[in-house]
Amino acid sequence: MILPANPAASYLAHQSEIDQAIRRVLDGGIYILGQEVAAFEQEFARYLGVPHVIGVGSGTDALHIALRACGVGPGDAVLTVSHTAVATVAAIELAGAIPVLTDIDPATATLDANRIEDVIKKQGTHPIRAIVPVHLYGHPADMSAIMAIAERHGLKVIEDCAQSHGAAVDGRKTGTRGHLAAFSFYPTKNLGALGDGGAVAANDGHLAERTRLLREYGWRERYISEVPGLNSRLDEIQAAILRVKLPHLDEENARRRELARIYDAALSGIPVTVPHSSPGVAHAYHQYVVRSDHRDELRAFLKANSVGTLIHYPVPLHLQPAYQGRVILDEAGLEQTEAICRRILSLPMYPQLADAQAQEVGDLIAGWHHRPSGTP
Repeated sequence: MILPANPAASYLAHQSEIDQAIRRVLDGGIYILGQEVAAFEQEFARYLGVPHVIGVGSGTDALHIALRACGVGPGDAVLTVSHTAVATVAAIELAGAIPVLTDIDPATATLDANRIEDVIKKQGTHPIRAIVPVHLYGHPADMSAIMAIAERHGLKVIEDCAQSHGAAVDGRKTGTRGHLAAFSFYPTKNLGALGDGGAVAANDGHLAERTRLLREYGWRERYISEVPGLNSRLDEIQAAILRVKLPHLDEENARRRELARIYDAALSGIPVTVPHSSPGVAHAYHQYVVRSDHRDELRAFLKANSVGTLIHYPVPLHLQPAYQGRVILDEAGLEQTEAICRRILSLPMYPQLADAQAQEVGDLIAGWHHRPSGTP
C-alpha cells in the first residue's frame, strides 16, 4: 500500500536523534515550558526570520490566541475562506468572533484578494477586524495584496501557516508578513511533532508579549493573571522533537518538490490539473492536490491498486451542518470554492516516498485516462 501520508516514516528517518532528545527531557525532569521550548522558539524564529516565536498547544490554539492577541473578540468579524481545515473557522469562533467566508483564487486555492474590499464594504452589523489568509496545501496566499488592503482599512492579518512550513515568496517565508502567524505541528505537517503542538510567530514585540500572556493564564508572574488567558503550552518533549526535525525542513521540502516534478511529468498531457506554483514561490507541497472531473472514479481505481488518497477538503465549511447559519457568506457567492471541492484529490506526498512509488502512482493515473473507452 502506498500511503497518502506517513508520519511514522518521518520518525524513523530521525529515530536515533529523536530518541536521544526524548531521553534528554526525561532525564532533565522539566516537562512544561523549559529549556527545550525556549530553544525551539529561538531556533524557529531564526529560521523564519522573525524576532519572536511563542510555542502553544496546537495549531488551532495558535490561531485562537493570535486573534485574541490582536484584540479580536465578541461582536467582531474575521474574513477568511471556506475551503480550509475546520480549525481555521473553529479558532475564530473560539475567540468569540464571527467568520465571514469569501471565495478562493481558482489557481492557488487560497484567499482571492480581489474579493476582500467588496466584502469589507458590504459588511454591516459585525465589523471586520481581521483577515486570516490560509496558505493552503503549501502555496502562499497573495500576501502583498492582502497586507496592502489590510493597511488601508486598519485590519489585522493573522497568517494560517499550518500547511506552509518553509514555503516562501521571493525568499521570504510564510509567517513573516502578517501581524501574527499561526503554525501547527500536527504529526503529518511538513514540520511535525509526535503529538499536538503549535506556535505563533510575531514581528511585533507587544503582540508577542500579549501572546505569551494569553497562552498561560495571563501570567507574567506565576499565579497572578494580568489578563484572562488559557492553558496552551507546547510540551518540552514535542519541542525537543521539533528541534531535531527543524534542521531537515528545507531538505525535506526540496524532496517534496522533487516528487512534485515526478508527478507533474507523469500527469502531463492527460485531463488532470496539477498544482499551480506562482512565479517566485517556493511551494512547500504539504499536499500534492490534483483536480479531475472524474475524481471519485479515479480515487476508487487507485484504492483498488493499493494507492491511498485523501480529499482536502470534501465539503466547504459553509455547507457543513455545524456552520450553516453560523457564518456570514460573501454576497457574491463561493462558486470557485464549491466547484473545486468536487474535483480535488490529494496524492501520496511525504519526503520518504520513493521516486519509483511516485512514478507508479503517476503511471497508474495516466494509464487509467488512456484506457479504452468503456473500460472501468
